[in-house]
Amino acid sequence: MLSILIPTYNYNVLPLVTQLQKQAENLSIVYEIIVFDDASADPIPQHENQKINDLINSRYKILPKNIGRSSIRNLLAKKAAFDWLLFLDADTLPKNDNLLSNYLPHLTGQEKVISGGISYQEKRPDEDKILRWIYGNDREALTAEDRKKQPYLSLLTLNFAVKKSVFTKVQFNETIPNLRHEDTLFSHDLKKENIPIEHIENKVYHLGLDTSLIFIQKSEEAIVGLKYLIDNQLLSHDYIRISKMHYNFQKWGLKPLFVFFHKITQQKFKKNFLSSKPSLFFFDLYRLGYLCSL
Repeated sequence: MLSILIPTYNYNVLPLVTQLQKQAENLSIVYEIIVFDDASADPIPQHENQKINDLINSRYKILPKNIGRSSIRNLLAKKAAFDWLLFLDADTLPKNDNLLSNYLPHLTGQEKVISGGISYQEKRPDEDKILRWIYGNDREALTAEDRKKQPYLSLLTLNFAVKKSVFTKVQFNETIPNLRHEDTLFSHDLKKENIPIEHIENKVYHLGLDTSLIFIQKSEEAIVGLKYLIDNQLLSHDYIRISKMHYNFQKWGLKPLFVFFHKITQQKFKKNFLSSKPSLFFFDLYRLGYLCSL
């Protein structure tokens, strides 16, 4: 009935699998839990994750080489035995004991995607992780009603269910650089194929908060990845706001001015991002300026 699929890399996913396996057993459903490790370099989480193989209907496999975020999700879908696939990121944890039971009524015969949403723990993290926490709460931890306003753009691939047959039409693109935005492209391709996305209130906690410095670096990588998708006509320039603004700046002849603005503000902005009160407005300006500068 349900294949629960979890890609992991250098992360102890045993607590997540243990919770999911307990929920599935209590529901008496037909299920499997598959965890693929993308050739982790750290042996400590690998050692803990091996215990997954001792759990009923659960298996953990270490891939011989790193294949990236898109390929590992496609591989998990290919190896899944059942018609419905539930993808969860390794650094998530169900908010309650009803994650699986809340999904079950939506697992119908229709080809669709079901997005459960994410949340962040209320306790304020250490100062060096504030930027990621504020960004996540403001831009990602949306209610189902808010996500329905932009159903495709609001899809976050760390907690979603999908009919397996959808993967015959839309997969995660394995040809793009491993620079993020693979989920953006996936949602874009779902939209092109008219695959509906159903948003429900069934959140998981996103636990793996990057430090502000790492989050800035990953955001820059994401901008490079976004430019690649647009330059190679895999993503339309007006699909997300930042690329639409970049296109308009080019059209209006304002791009050189904004490149100059980025050069004189980037260090001040970075100082703000590493503070205890980072501004998302400045963060948006920084990312737009970074895109214009590429």
